[in-house]
Amino acid sequence: MSKSYYEFFCPVKTIAGHQALEHVPYELSALGAKRPMIITDAGVRKAGLLAPVEQAFADAETEIRAVFDDVPPDSSLETVRAAAALYRDNDCDAIIAIGGGSVIDTSKAANILVTLGGDELVKYSGAHNLPHALNPLFVVPTTSGTGSEVTMVAVVSDTERGVKVPFTSYFLMPNAAVLDPRMTLTLPPHITAMTGMDAMTHAVEAYTCMAANPLSDAYATGAIRKISANLLKALETPKDPAVRLELAQASTMAGIAFSNSMVGLVHALGHSLGAVCHLPHGLCMNLFLPYALEYNRDVNGERIGELLLPLAGPEVYAATPAGQRTDKVIRHIRDLRDQLYERAGLARTLRETGKVQRSQLEDIAALAIDDGSIIFNPKEADRDQLMAILERAWG
Repeated sequence: MSKSYYEFFCPVKTIAGHQALEHVPYELSALGAKRPMIITDAGVRKAGLLAPVEQAFADAETEIRAVFDDVPPDSSLETVRAAAALYRDNDCDAIIAIGGGSVIDTSKAANILVTLGGDELVKYSGAHNLPHALNPLFVVPTTSGTGSEVTMVAVVSDTERGVKVPFTSYFLMPNAAVLDPRMTLTLPPHITAMTGMDAMTHAVEAYTCMAANPLSDAYATGAIRKISANLLKALETPKDPAVRLELAQASTMAGIAFSNSMVGLVHALGHSLGAVCHLPHGLCMNLFLPYALEYNRDVNGERIGELLLPLAGPEVYAATPAGQRTDKVIRHIRDLRDQLYERAGLARTLRETGKVQRSQLEDIAALAIDDGSIIFNPKEADRDQLMAILERAWG
């Protein structure tokens, strides 16, 4: 896919490896930060994941001044204000986010308040409304799925108004993403499977949707190769640090890819399903991925077929005639979902979730039509076409 014009941007430093956490105090001090605050959630703390981080600071001049561990699964404006207050009370000068998507979004939003002052977060919502760079923010992901550690987006719930408030700015991008396999060794099988398919979908849509470019392609195919080679291994040997590190890198690579080339129909439907039925984002991605590829295939089937190489490897790719590669890609993804269902109970159809009513499909389709991601899908979709995809995904 030749591009006459594109932009690619990722200023986030990646610090990755089996002792990556030990480098954090030095990297913070290089930015002039000496008094970081940790933002996390109760589950991360209970799993003992703060211990290696705190140990890394044991002999450093940099000291952890405060720990905010009260981030809920769906973060809110109140949570962000509470975190910002603790930061100010302890005279902190940097944030270390340790957790999944909600913790990272909370940290990005709290960084707005502690840098720019005040408690009025909503006035900075929308796209590119931050006036200048924010205080240092390091992100230590504890799942391998969202890619939020390298994106410029945060979403926080306004519980009073019952809406989600989005923030988009290059200044929201963290200074560093710290990928240490110790942080994902305790992930249960279901979460491993779900977050793995979240990253897989980011990479597949980054490659097959309209804003793909040569640089995002390199990150997307690299991510797909790593996920395909390691996701099932992580279920077989969950404590293998090498496998966990591969998945962590894949998630970050997929995040870099999709934040530069956007996503499409899977995300439009997934966002809408999540809003209507309150299902986790990664599960929503898994539910729609093969059906969206089937829908798009008559427009970009050749492009989809190219993914057989990173998905299935060179032998399968070489043995498959060009005209059959698209089918093989979709079948490969279906087979992977079947194995994730058998080994980790990850639902493949809307019916299997037990949380979706058939009567809700109309509402999901109506929301998906207005979702921003649908703009970048290679094939347009009206409400009837979305309903047909949802019926296929029903199972």
